[in-house]
Amino acid sequence: MNTKNILGAGILLYFLCFSSCSSSFLDVEPMTNVLENNFYKNVADAEMALVGCYDGYQRTASNGSLSFNVVADVLADLSFGGTGNTDNRAYQVLDRFDKNESPSDNNLFDGTWTDYYAAIYRCNILLEKLEGADFGSNPEAKLRIEGETRFLRGLLYFDLVRLFERVPLLVKTTTENVPQAEAKETYDVIVDDLRFAAENIPADAYPKSRASVNDGRATRYAAQALLARVYLFYTGYYAKEDLAVSKAQVLAGLEEAISSGEFALVSSFASLWPAASYKPNTAENTLDRTVYAGEGNSEIVFAQKFNSTQDYNGNSDGNRWLVMLGLRNTNASPYGQGWGGGTVSRRFVNEFSASDTRKVASIIDIEGEGIANFDSKDQREYTGFANKKYTPTALPDGTSNTGGEKDFQISQDQDFFVIRYSDVLLMAAELGSANAQSYFDQVRRRAHQEAFTPLAVSKANILRERKFEFAFEGIRYWDLLRQGLETAASSLVMTENVLSGTAPDQVIVKRENFVTTKGFMQIPSNQITRSSGLLVQNAGW
Repeated sequence: MNTKNILGAGILLYFLCFSSCSSSFLDVEPMTNVLENNFYKNVADAEMALVGCYDGYQRTASNGSLSFNVVADVLADLSFGGTGNTDNRAYQVLDRFDKNESPSDNNLFDGTWTDYYAAIYRCNILLEKLEGADFGSNPEAKLRIEGETRFLRGLLYFDLVRLFERVPLLVKTTTENVPQAEAKETYDVIVDDLRFAAENIPADAYPKSRASVNDGRATRYAAQALLARVYLFYTGYYAKEDLAVSKAQVLAGLEEAISSGEFALVSSFASLWPAASYKPNTAENTLDRTVYAGEGNSEIVFAQKFNSTQDYNGNSDGNRWLVMLGLRNTNASPYGQGWGGGTVSRRFVNEFSASDTRKVASIIDIEGEGIANFDSKDQREYTGFANKKYTPTALPDGTSNTGGEKDFQISQDQDFFVIRYSDVLLMAAELGSANAQSYFDQVRRRAHQEAFTPLAVSKANILRERKFEFAFEGIRYWDLLRQGLETAASSLVMTENVLSGTAPDQVIVKRENFVTTKGFMQIPSNQITRSSGLLVQNAGW
């Protein structure tokens, strides 16, 4: 990859980013007069540059590119590609692991690739400049800032290595044409970054008691939880135990997060999600949000933050990918309109037990909820079900309920919950905690409420529980992959009858397509060209 193509964009974004963020710790004044040669002088400069790194991570999902969060759900066995019946078939390429669905779409991830490397560039340049900054009597601030920066870099690379496996590994800024690294090399950097973050971000740096001002910050506990996710994926997919962290160390980190007292499951699963908890008041054209647990609630270990202040003049901080999953051209408050991506498989809907409250909290039942104005004529792969966890919300009159320009495409501000406390509990149980049964029961008891009945903890039962607990949260696909290609294929391969427009249709996912790709995605053709052929396309694409 010729990094000259992304460094220029990265530099520009880095020094202009401060005008695009306007919530909690991302609320800063525009700094368009900041130049690299008079920056990074002190703690304040380093803190501002760190905000730029968080902004870079936010932009990977708010900049209009193919979002990792959406892709991870389309790839899984719970959702289909969907979108409009006359749209191109880009999402079907992903859902079916088949480039023949839309042969001209060979740059699906081009913007994603560029956005991720621009964010990594911000992290790398801050890490390089930290040594020259004057921290005076506050040397611990340097370690904390470095820890947060390395957490973000580790998370960015973890997304990339799961999507593409072999990617250019840049840990310093460079203009060289860099080849793809072997996956193990990238995982080594990720593990090193996350261990540093866990060891150097103070436990009391960003307490939950001050979530109103520091929600979205990387914490010691977030680093420990993400390290566990990395460990489980790597050791599962590659069937190797050669990371520079042991199972015992990973479990100890999770146990520390659990015993910290910082986190707790919210009492009602539905209260985690705006669309599942908002109640329309048609008479006053408002939404009653009193049931919503809110951003930064006790269950959120780490969130990707979004704001409602995005506009069409360069400010990019809204949750634009959310709109891809909204009901196709339909406002049915509290649900807002979107583009109909990620229609939900009936097979999955039917797997929920009758007592599982997560079903109604996670899935919009279009016919069952009486959404009479939904017109399936423009919907591809209609099943009657849609994603409720991450879908746009709207006032009864159909306008966006958020601030800013109240534009349904750019004013959505729902955060993405990267790591929830229930994930910490279930990962600890899977890794063999002495309290595994208790952790497992806590998650299931919340889901089934009065109808809860005990179930023996086992790896198979934990993985099945994760399917329902984390549906549409960008986790299921990676949980499948880490069980091995054949096991993943047994879930992903399917034929399901759907309706596209007014015509009967079928979603057919073939084993050979998935297995040939080994579960990884298409390297953008543009990036291969820019690298003068140094980058090599993944198998099956």
